[in-house]
Amino acid sequence: MSEELSPYAVTEQVSPPVPGRAGRGRRFAEKPHPYRSAFERDRDRIIHCSAFRRLEGKTQVFTPGLDDYYRSRLTHSIEVAQIGRTIAKALGLNEGLTEAICLAHDLGHPPFGHAGEKTLNDLMARFGGFEHNRQSLRIVDVLEHPYPDFLGLNLTYETRLGLAMHTSTYDHPRDQTFAEANCSLEGQAAGVADRIAYNCHDLEDGLRARLIDGEQVKTLRLVADAHRRVNARAIDDATIRRMRIAKTILDTLVSDCIGTTKKAIAKADIRTVDDVYAKSENLIVLSEQSDADLAEMEKFLLENFYLHPSLKATAEKVQSYLARLFEKLSREPGLMPGYFQSFIPGHGLQRTVCDYIAGMTDRFAANLLEKLDTD
Repeated sequence: MSEELSPYAVTEQVSPPVPGRAGRGRRFAEKPHPYRSAFERDRDRIIHCSAFRRLEGKTQVFTPGLDDYYRSRLTHSIEVAQIGRTIAKALGLNEGLTEAICLAHDLGHPPFGHAGEKTLNDLMARFGGFEHNRQSLRIVDVLEHPYPDFLGLNLTYETRLGLAMHTSTYDHPRDQTFAEANCSLEGQAAGVADRIAYNCHDLEDGLRARLIDGEQVKTLRLVADAHRRVNARAIDDATIRRMRIAKTILDTLVSDCIGTTKKAIAKADIRTVDDVYAKSENLIVLSEQSDADLAEMEKFLLENFYLHPSLKATAEKVQSYLARLFEKLSREPGLMPGYFQSFIPGHGLQRTVCDYIAGMTDRFAANLLEKLDTD
């Protein structure tokens, strides 16, 4: 595999090590698998972990179950992985590593989306706060427990680094666990794939829910261009029209990212993975024009979709739900499963309660609160 990759792509750990290029392995040494690479094993461990399965029941924008067409955290993560692999393949990066980071990037999201995250962060203000990217790393390092010899999934250093430094318009984890100034290009590809995915797909879901005005959105440069390219006026079916517009915007941005990134890497004279780690500025980037166009769409979605009165009303209810649940479990930690209770001595009561709530699906959290209120 290594000879097929670009010099600045992360390769498998080899002996003797390749300076500035080879992966750094796992915290707990394991024998190589006979037919899967280390990063493919990371991907498989992520897919098979319980936190990944629970993403099916966690809000992206809409509560799961409202409509079969709306995204959940699970479908979003799969779509990010597809975009990430496309970018990685075109740039000669490690597709397995990119996919693993993409699939795991939202493992730490709590129930009820960003409203749930804000609530937990407020509740944990005196105890270190809450941020879903840091929680993703905590899940794969500590909270998952499928193996008898260690806690966590024992993922490779590069996958963990990509999770710790995953950033987007709304994500700024500032993790201090790692010494590198940046993550690998594979990790950066996951960040751009995430940004492209949630904007394109939230636009599609918002239009489907009729919370976004179909005429008003045409003022956006990306949308107007997509309308022209797909000849949207000639498409009578609204579902097909929305889908084709979203896919066209996605394709435009991914193509722009690949072309712009090739120029950025050449200009920066990047030769090894260590060169990437030492450079704080991202190299997987959009052109200045496309970045501005996407920022315009992000601003539109924030003002006209995420802050829509109906979604804000739901967020206010969520804050009340989670605050009551947090208070109840903090008073009576014996209501939590024994596995979580075992973390209290080493991690603290509030952090353990936060871990338990953050892992819940929307439905489980609501049902548990209803049960506790009636007991």
